[in-house]
Amino acid sequence: MTTERFDFASNTGALLAAALERPAGAITATALFAHCFTCSKDILAARTIARALAGHGIAVLRFDFTGLGLSQGEFANTNFSSNIADLLSAAQALAQRLAAPSLLIGHSLGGAAVLAAAPSLPAVRAVATIGAPADPAHVLHNFGPAIGEIEQEGKAEVTLAGRPFLVQKQFLDDVRAQNLDRAIANLRRALLVMHAPTDQTVGIENAAHIFKQARHPKSFVALAGADHLLSRPAHARYAARVIAAWASAYIREDADPA
Repeated sequence: MTTERFDFASNTGALLAAALERPAGAITATALFAHCFTCSKDILAARTIARALAGHGIAVLRFDFTGLGLSQGEFANTNFSSNIADLLSAAQALAQRLAAPSLLIGHSLGGAAVLAAAPSLPAVRAVATIGAPADPAHVLHNFGPAIGEIEQEGKAEVTLAGRPFLVQKQFLDDVRAQNLDRAIANLRRALLVMHAPTDQTVGIENAAHIFKQARHPKSFVALAGADHLLSRPAHARYAARVIAAWASAYIREDADPA
């Protein structure tokens, strides 16, 4: 396997940092991975899953959303809608470099983003979420009492995972305006919902809601013993094996579209 690192332009012109995991042998499909909220493409779960899938012949592009990791732009100017736009730009970059993605994988808020973005990507046949919230506004619980300051002052500094981030009111307004139920119901792609029953960040009830809203074909897999970030490599590798086996029914060239 090889990791090819490059930058691509977002719809705003900011350069986003990407890493393309290429299989050592024949490429059977291409996938796009969306990382968790305020994380990066190089978080253990993203890196481990992408490389494990490459071992199964699936080329995977992981990238940093605007203002995170090595990507340009200001996090304060981003929101859920801009995440969707970044995903569409990433899919275009993957199509130009290799082939349009047939599989989308999203972790945490990235899972909500791939659900919302999938209808705009005609080549996508399957979508897998890991620890995804059923409502993008779920992330606001991370802001605690700062929400009041953001609403009153228009912005505030919020500490997330030990790092400071400037959050503007437009972020709150944007996530509150999302209707993920409609996107899930109209997904028209095979869906795999993966969630840890003991997830302390995004409760398992979110997976139940997503699964209920979705139409068949849909599958659910419990990530027993895992935490929200899949911080143990064994859990991330297990998730990758499940995704590879499940997706093979939909993303092979000879597979019927969902």
